Amino acid sequence: MRDAPFGVLDLGLLPYREAWDVQHEHHARVAAGGRPTLLLVEHPPVLTLGRKAKEGTNIIVTREYLAAQGIEVLEVERGGDVTYHGPGQLVAYAIFPVGRRVQDFLRLLEGATIEALRELGLPDARPNPGYAGVYVDPREINGREYEQKIASFGVAVQRNVALHGLALNVTTNLGHFDLIVPCGLSGTQMTSIEREYELRGIHRRASVNEAKHALTRAFHTTFETYDWTLPEPAGAAPAVTGSHA
Repeated sequence: MRDAPFGVLDLGLLPYREAWDVQHEHHARVAAGGRPTLLLVEHPPVLTLGRKAKEGTNIIVTREYLAAQGIEVLEVERGGDVTYHGPGQLVAYAIFPVGRRVQDFLRLLEGATIEALRELGLPDARPNPGYAGVYVDPREINGREYEQKIASFGVAVQRNVALHGLALNVTTNLGHFDLIVPCGLSGTQMTSIEREYELRGIHRRASVNEAKHALTRAFHTTFETYDWTLPEPAGAAPAVTGSHA
C-alpha cells in the first residue's frame, strides 16, 4: 500500500542477531523522523531473555544441552521473561512511534493479532486480562485446565519509538517450549495455528506466508486511525513491557 503510513519489510528466515541489527537500524531511522516500518521475520531456534528473566531461571535445561541442540540464548532489551523463537513462528517487529502510549500500543498489537487469527479460522482468539498476549479457549489436560497461548508480546520503547513486538505460533515446533517455563506461567500451554487446526478438525493447512498476509492486513486496519506523530524527546528512561513467550 503506497499511501500507507508504515512500510512492511519481509526479512524471511534470519538469525536473531542479524534481525536485531536490522531492528536497530530502522529504529534509529524512525526515531529521526523516518517512516515507521513493520518487520516480518522467522528466526532459527533461539531463546531470548527479557528484563524480567532473572538470569534465565525459567530455562529448565542446561546451557550445554541448548548448545548441543544449536539453540542460542541472548539477553535483549524488551520487557517480559524468557521466550523461544524458531522456524514456523511469525515474528512481527513494529518499529512505530509510541511515546508514553505503551499500554495503548500493546492493545493495538493484540487487536491486530486477534483480527488476523479470526481471518485464519480461529474465532475464539482473545486477550487474557492481566497478561500480555493472545489466547484461544483453554483446554483440559489430565483433569487440569490450561490456558492456551498462541501469540506473545514483548516491547521496548527507546527515544519514543518501539522495538520488538509480537510472536505468533503458526507451525512452530511446540516441543521447544518444553525447554522453558513460558513467560514464567506454569498454568499456560503454548499452542499454534497448526495445532488448533488439528485438534479442531479444521481441514486447512497452516502457512506462515498466509499468516503474514493476514497480519499485514490486520495491522493496516487496526492502526488506521493511529497517531503517527513522533513525540518530542522527554529524557525519560526507556519503557519496557509485555510478557514474551
